[in-house]
Amino acid sequence: MIAPPAAPPGATPAGQRIRVALADDHGLIRAGLCALLSREPDLEVVGTASDGASAVRLARELQPDVFVTDVSMPGLNGVDAIRRIHAEEPGVRLLCLSMHDTSRVVLAALDAGACGYVLKEGPGEELGQAIRKVMANQVYLSPDLVGVVVDEMRLRQQRPSEAPREALTPRERELVQLLSEGYSTAEAAERLHVSVKTVATHREHVMHKLHLRSVAELTRYALREGLTSLDTPCGEAHRRRTPQAG
Repeated sequence: MIAPPAAPPGATPAGQRIRVALADDHGLIRAGLCALLSREPDLEVVGTASDGASAVRLARELQPDVFVTDVSMPGLNGVDAIRRIHAEEPGVRLLCLSMHDTSRVVLAALDAGACGYVLKEGPGEELGQAIRKVMANQVYLSPDLVGVVVDEMRLRQQRPSEAPREALTPRERELVQLLSEGYSTAEAAERLHVSVKTVATHREHVMHKLHLRSVAELTRYALREGLTSLDTPCGEAHRRRTPQAG
């Protein structure tokens, strides 16, 4: 008797749906993605998150097959959320869905552990295709990104000895995001569960490492690297101090 062919690595058993979790800080986009994926008979959305920190918790709790995350999210951005999830839950495949199309951001996501990167401006059916690809242990890139990534990889090979100016540790990246989003040193310390002195020391090291002199320059750096976005809300305590209209 001839045995049936073995399923490819990462494939789900016949009739079993791929369990998908989503993270995006815009409620309408989360709802739209859920509606979009609900049309696919082999996909099942098992949970959603509104920021990077809750995405990490959700991945830990649900252990979905594929986690789709935006890049620009408050508190903890998608790239650093990917890095954490990849370290804690290596069995979860990670996929970026973002408007950022620069090689620097795309490669940062892939370096952090993402298996693919989909542009939000692409056709609706592309996300389902990407989810199936990464579930089958393949890398997926939106067609418009392939040339961008290949060119950047070639440049990397041409400058292997160049010390990257942006070589921040994961904790330093988190701090840069918080400071650029308007969190004070005390608020950042509370969020990172460290002392105010530790945050001040990290901030000094970051500014020296990046050759920056002000928070304004730090914010421009965070925007350029996709660590934050112009529509990201500022620190929680700052919002509590701000009088509300009405």
